[in-house]
Amino acid sequence: QVQLAESGGELVQAGGSLRLSCTASGTIFSVRAMGWYRQAPGNERELVATITGSGRTNYADSVKGRFTISRDNAKKAVYLQMSSLKPEDTAVYYCNAEILRYGSTRFDNYWGQGTQVTVSS
Repeated sequence: QVQLAESGGELVQAGGSLRLSCTASGTIFSVRAMGWYRQAPGNERELVATITGSGRTNYADSVKGRFTISRDNAKKAVYLQMSSLKPEDTAVYYCNAEILRYGSTRFDNYWGQGTQVTVSS
């Protein structure tokens, strides 16, 4: 089995900062792209940022310049440093990873359970 465990979500004031963490565990042979998505009430889940195994990053326009995604391949972890937070950043943040399990021949997509980020005005 594979699990993604997120942490770091909490209530923060506008203009503040938070760091989200996500670690993959289980029968993992390799991790390819990792990323963060978010879903606000009444909205669809949307991409926040992704990072490839080689470190190439991609960001949603709404978070460019404020959020930074990084990863630690040895720990199978991905992080999201969020600064200058706005009330519109309020959402459940989900970790995502493309993982090749031992004994498998393909990468599958996995999701964490989500962590709540609330930004008060």
